[in-house]
Formats: sequence, C-alpha cells, structure tokens
Amino acid sequence: MAIKVQLYTLSTCGWCQKTKRFLEEHHVEYEYEDVDLLVGEAKEKVKTEVCRHNPRLSYPTMVIDDGREVVVGYDEDRMRQLLGL
Repeated sequence: MAIKVQLYTLSTCGWCQKTKRFLEEHHVEYEYEDVDLLVGEAKEKVKTEVCRHNPRLSYPTMVIDDGREVVVGYDEDRMRQLLGL
C-alpha cells in the first residue's frame, strides 16, 4: 500500500522548497498546499488542519498517512525513515 503524503508549505520558504525537491528526487508522490497563497475561508481551513498536527503552525509540515506520522521542518533522516528511503 502506498504512503499518503500531504505537505503544507509556504511558497517563499527555502526549507519548504528543499522538502519538495527531496520528495521529487526520491520519487515520493505527495500533495501540497502553499498556505500563503490561499485566501479567506480556504486559508483558514488549511491552517486549522496544520494546527491539528503542528500547534506551532510552522512550515514545512508533512503529514503522513492522515496523521499517523508528522514531520515538522526539514528533517531528512526522519523523512527517510518514515518514507522507507
């Protein structure tokens, strides 16, 4: 069964861009939201979701398998471990 990866990022964040690049280089399928590009109700909904997994509301926040595991910030060792790389 494939691992589901949801990534919450900011479009201007270097660590967020590095996380996306890491996932792409390792051929990990993922979905992402650039939270700073959302507006209104959509932005508030996503921020509430991020806060459930990361109360500090910092980015990047990676949610694996609907919250089974969460990686906050760029932590290559943890991403490798959780994604089986």
